Amino acid sequence: MDDRLLGKRYEKDYDEETLERIYDDITAAVSVPVNVDLEAEHRVLDLSRMEEIIRGARRIALQDCGCRVEYGNCDAPVDVHIDLDECADLELDGERQKAREVTVDEALDVLRRSHEAGLVHMAYTMKGDEYPKIICSCCPCCCHSLAGYLRFGIARHVLKSDLIAVDDKVRCTDCGVCVDRCVFGAREMVEGDLSYDVGQCFGCGLCVSSCPTDAISLVDK
Repeated sequence: MDDRLLGKRYEKDYDEETLERIYDDITAAVSVPVNVDLEAEHRVLDLSRMEEIIRGARRIALQDCGCRVEYGNCDAPVDVHIDLDECADLELDGERQKAREVTVDEALDVLRRSHEAGLVHMAYTMKGDEYPKIICSCCPCCCHSLAGYLRFGIARHVLKSDLIAVDDKVRCTDCGVCVDRCVFGAREMVEGDLSYDVGQCFGCGLCVSSCPTDAISLVDK
């Protein structure tokens, strides 16, 4: 794999032993074996689809992202972890009670704010659920899942997305703004021209919202 972020480390990040311990739980949920029923899926969703999920929730809880609080490798927003329905009940009524209940509009504001900050919305859909009930907006320097997927080059083998970005070559001016926004390393500048590896795109929409010439759009895979 030629991922630009492959092997990238930060001054403070997860060591391999910690990641392996976390993946004992996560990989069973996010891997996609052929012709095998999955207990869960880990999806990268664009902002518009996240809004649909939020608006359909019965109860919403908001709390700080544990990864960003602990590792603090960036100044991205911290209060971005959203729990819905039964997961919200657990956080709001449980012993920890670190979360606070929020309205639909407040939750959508959190998503918009984190999207503008360049974070990727990631969600878990557990077996038997029709929609994700745990949502967090992740960065590649603090989030154990996203950082690990990128560092070890397994993102395309683990993450799922229903969408993919498509470039309009006529409108594109090769300005490079989308390169800085793409956390998956799908975009880079090569001798002044934009190079886009569609195989590295996960349809998060960060490049779409930042393109100054509206040269990028999301389409169904």
